Amino acid sequence: MPMYQPSSRREADMKLDSQVLDLETAVKDGILGGGCGVISTDFALEKLDLKIMIEELESMDVPTVFICPISLEPMQDPVTLCTGQTYERSNILKWFSLGHYTCPTTMQDLWDDSVTPNKTLQQLIYSWFSQKYLTMKKRSEDVQGRVKEVLESLKKVKGQARVQALKELRQLVQAHGTAKKTVMENGGVGLVSSLLGPLTTHAVGSEVIGVIVNLNLDLNSKSDLLQPAKLSLMVDILNEGSIETRINCTRLIGMLMEGNDFASENVASLSLLVALLRLVKDKKHPNAVSAGLSLLKTICSHESVRSSFVNVGAVPLLVELMPGLNNECLELVLYILELLSSIPEGRLALKDCPNTIPNVVKLLMKASENCTQFALSILWAICKFAPEECASLAVDAGLAAKLLLVIQSGYNPVLKQRSAELLKLCSLNYTATIFISKCKLTRTIQ
Repeated sequence: MPMYQPSSRREADMKLDSQVLDLETAVKDGILGGGCGVISTDFALEKLDLKIMIEELESMDVPTVFICPISLEPMQDPVTLCTGQTYERSNILKWFSLGHYTCPTTMQDLWDDSVTPNKTLQQLIYSWFSQKYLTMKKRSEDVQGRVKEVLESLKKVKGQARVQALKELRQLVQAHGTAKKTVMENGGVGLVSSLLGPLTTHAVGSEVIGVIVNLNLDLNSKSDLLQPAKLSLMVDILNEGSIETRINCTRLIGMLMEGNDFASENVASLSLLVALLRLVKDKKHPNAVSAGLSLLKTICSHESVRSSFVNVGAVPLLVELMPGLNNECLELVLYILELLSSIPEGRLALKDCPNTIPNVVKLLMKASENCTQFALSILWAICKFAPEECASLAVDAGLAAKLLLVIQSGYNPVLKQRSAELLKLCSLNYTATIFISKCKLTRTIQ
């Protein structure tokens, strides 16, 4: 059972228990940890449910004097023991029911096992939570009201005023869950989406995308946004917007594809593929790389798109991108390259890229098991495609030694079997003596 016993906490408890405290005086004396201001004792507050307030304010820092040392949760019915320590009633009674007749905090034997309701502390807790709860509700109502005002203004304003209204709405939905809910409950998704069209300026489009990407979209909203004219505008903005806007565009297009039966031609445009490759090429913005690769993975899952992707030069760019990426992004790159290796054009592009084999071989046993799996699949595809040319390059890059390590590792049997098959394929161009000499494990360590 968790124990919590800072000395300052015990002193504060004893101070509260030893005298009847006026609420306002308690605040001024710093018993509540400071900063909560004058507490209202309006009778109307008694109508509020303490349990509900505690649940809705769970992320807020609560003064330690309000925390039960046993559960480490705010107390609703505090009671005090003969030792002067205070606990939540249900927690201390459970402690007694387990056969303990000591104070959980001090471990002193109890000379009196009765518990005394700490009404002063209970009133302090209730008043503190009431004030915070009402402040939160007031702020929430203010946000709701402002969102409704902005949505109404968007029906009327144009030009720069529309941009400013959208910017404010974007900031509201980014900062407040209440704002998101208000937008969706008041037809805001359809209203904001309707501002995207062939004649929409990039300034308006960027803000619209910034709003929508923060909302939960249903299937109808997604279908509406996947209209060719709207998708075309998103792709244009993805090519020309700021880095933040380009990331938002990428994430929004990814959201639209989730759980939606979209036609692959909608996402096969060369302009979109080129824009995404430009985005992932910029390693200065890791969030952009991750977002771009995630969307490319989704797009490449459609076989009809893979040929176009190869034709825009994706393979050499992704191969050169691998060094320096984190494991998450490496898995995405290797997954995409594995998909591309499933078509003849992809295998040819992988074979013709001079750094494919050395870069992929380096990743074996270096990153995650998934990375090793994808890397083996890629190497198998290109070595099978051009064994005489690629197998010898792979062995010279240290593949044989890496494969031996995979076979001896704790990886799953499928990977070990694929490694054995690839090792056999690579050995065909060598005599046994020469091939064994190329399997030195020191090369792998290097």
